[in-house]
Amino acid sequence: MDSKTPGTDCKKMEMTTKVKTIAVYMLGVLVLMMSSSFFHVLLRPLSQPRIIAESCVGIFFSNLPFIRKALTLDVQRTLSYLSDFIMICHMFIVGLEMDRHIFVRSRIREAKVACAGILTTSIITYFATPLLHVSNVPSIKSNLSLSVILSGTASSLLTRLITDLKIGKSDIGKFVVSAGVQSDLISMILISIGFILFDPFDHYNTRKLEKMVIMSSALVVETLAAAKLTPVVMNWVNHENPEGKPMKGSHLVLSIAYVVFICSLSPIAGQFDKVLSAFLGGFVMPREGRMAKMMVSKARYFFTVLFYPIFFFWVGTEAGLTKFGAGHIMTWARLFFLFLIVTVGKVAGTLVSGVMLGFHWPESVAIGLLLSIKGHFQVYLAIVAANEGFISISTGIVMVFVTIFTIIYTPLVVAKIIERARKRSPTQRMALQWLNPSNELRIMLCLHGPQNVQAAINFMEISRGPADPGIMVNVTDMIELTDKIAATLAHGEGVDAVTLADEAVIEMREKITNAIQDHLEENGEGINHRRMLSLSTMNGMHQDLCILAEDMLVSLIILPFHKDQEADGRLSGGHSGFRNVNRKVLRHAPCSVGILIDRGLGSIEISRSFVSLNAAVIFIGGKDDREALAYSGRVARHPGVKLTVIRFLLDANSDSVSSRVSRSRANTAEHEEEMKLDDEYFAEFYDRHVAGGHVSYMEKYLVNSGQTFSTLRSLEGQYAFFVVGRGGRVNSVLTVGMNDWEECPELGPIGDILLASDISSTASILVIQQHSLKGELHGVHDEFNVM
Repeated sequence: MDSKTPGTDCKKMEMTTKVKTIAVYMLGVLVLMMSSSFFHVLLRPLSQPRIIAESCVGIFFSNLPFIRKALTLDVQRTLSYLSDFIMICHMFIVGLEMDRHIFVRSRIREAKVACAGILTTSIITYFATPLLHVSNVPSIKSNLSLSVILSGTASSLLTRLITDLKIGKSDIGKFVVSAGVQSDLISMILISIGFILFDPFDHYNTRKLEKMVIMSSALVVETLAAAKLTPVVMNWVNHENPEGKPMKGSHLVLSIAYVVFICSLSPIAGQFDKVLSAFLGGFVMPREGRMAKMMVSKARYFFTVLFYPIFFFWVGTEAGLTKFGAGHIMTWARLFFLFLIVTVGKVAGTLVSGVMLGFHWPESVAIGLLLSIKGHFQVYLAIVAANEGFISISTGIVMVFVTIFTIIYTPLVVAKIIERARKRSPTQRMALQWLNPSNELRIMLCLHGPQNVQAAINFMEISRGPADPGIMVNVTDMIELTDKIAATLAHGEGVDAVTLADEAVIEMREKITNAIQDHLEENGEGINHRRMLSLSTMNGMHQDLCILAEDMLVSLIILPFHKDQEADGRLSGGHSGFRNVNRKVLRHAPCSVGILIDRGLGSIEISRSFVSLNAAVIFIGGKDDREALAYSGRVARHPGVKLTVIRFLLDANSDSVSSRVSRSRANTAEHEEEMKLDDEYFAEFYDRHVAGGHVSYMEKYLVNSGQTFSTLRSLEGQYAFFVVGRGGRVNSVLTVGMNDWEECPELGPIGDILLASDISSTASILVIQQHSLKGELHGVHDEFNVM
């Protein structure tokens, strides 16, 4: 009995020691997690992402002397296995979040920028890294491998940063996210192909053909199984576990086991890399369904709270700062030039592609800097390469620091983007409703050619208002820059001055100028005009127009409709390029915008001695309708125009469903505020114009959009000119559903209905959109546009 006692005591002591060890490890993980969260809170005023806090805390703790002494071989081996598992899960989620149809739905502009950035970075890396002695086994293949790795983009990290920094809804934010995903995917595919062709663990020697075939076959089988078999399995799991009910434990285990099985096919059968296999497996798996969404959300939570702090702790244990080699000048040279390579390479690529795509150079530089961002995968590869002896520990630490540096400057780049957007955002509403009556009205009147001249002249005539303060019209010719015209351009005086020598364009502009001057010489009191030119490609013409409008401080841009009326009264097919220009100007204009549809306005001779034009303004409500009413106030002052205001009101006495819905909506604060603005402005217009007998007034009580449509049809033949607002209505009961059959969304529902040839082919239409200021990013709306 006594002989067994010592053995039992030893076992108890050993068990107690293990329990204490586990408790110490758990306490250490808890401290790591809490420290990362605390440091992230400290960095939040600097807009630094969480990965900076995780990396700094992990590397700091792992390099404390007493912790390094406690790192036994077993602990380091366990951390290594755990980091491999973390990276496998990370890359699987990265692949799963990507759209597997990205190449089918790929946008050409983003693809060009992504490919250009990869190409320039790879070329610079290939020729520069041998001079820095980065690789311990320098060769063409190792240099190519390093080039592809450094040319990639951490798309998942970039997407989160863009979203957190509040520019995800902007044009440049959407562009960078899309280009980053394509850059990441292309680089991962290149790395996977390189792994099949060359063995990085055997001095990058070319694999035997038999090995390549086996590895490729295993990868193809895995891809097909993930793409074809996964929907069957996951649909069954989703069907058995509908939304709103807790997930069954057995189904959850089965789903995870299935995912592990799929991602393990190529590593087990073909000895393909497990991390790359997880990425490719996640990429080809469908993202739809409850199970896929739950895997992404749960994985992201564990990554943030637990996995990433442990991952960077492992990075610090493998890359001890004592091995950094701070005393060697070559270490700092590698740090500086590697950072320079990954940033300059991307910026050079985006600048070249940006020139071809017509981007402004500051935006091209910003896109390149944002696409330079590296993440967890690049850090993992740097440590693995150092452990395998491909690079020194010092170089591995340098690459980790380079990765961190590419993340640190991201908030600064975004701040510059927002600053440029804020400078382009007007500081006041450039709209007719807010125009001081004592100030001159400035309009930019755009023309496609001589066919728009007579309508433009009549538009100036009815818009002139009182002679004091008058109206300033900037008549702007919209000329597409073709290869033929570009060949005639010659540099004039000044850096940016060019002289247009195309005879056809010169003749056309002279014809327009002469026609306008002839009219103004006879009857131009109160009208000042200036001739302008927008000579650009269709892709960049909207930028020219917006810049001109901003420089000239205009309150209203008038664009001709992209279709012209033919002799039989029908509208032609139109020019799709000018239609796209109109749509872009509506989105980016620094002032109010009107689209003028000429269906007879140019054929009317406007007289100041008798009524020669019956016009109507449709008022339903909303900011665009208020702007249309503001413009109509100037038309009402013309003695040759008889103006009627037709107000569509909701019939409150009706018991229809739509009326009940509208009454319930009317309780919202936004709706009440909008109705208040409509009533106040309409009352002011009524007192100024209707009460004095200058404008006729008519009310139409309607119930739904069907009655709106029939009422508009009943106006056929009564008016030769309509002024309507494009949209901007909070209460859409009277227009609900009209968007479903719109042929020209840029005209809004009312303008689109009036355009229909079966209603009228003799009524011209002016559709107005009011300029508005929005401010969520300190003066810039989160959907701002800078590209």
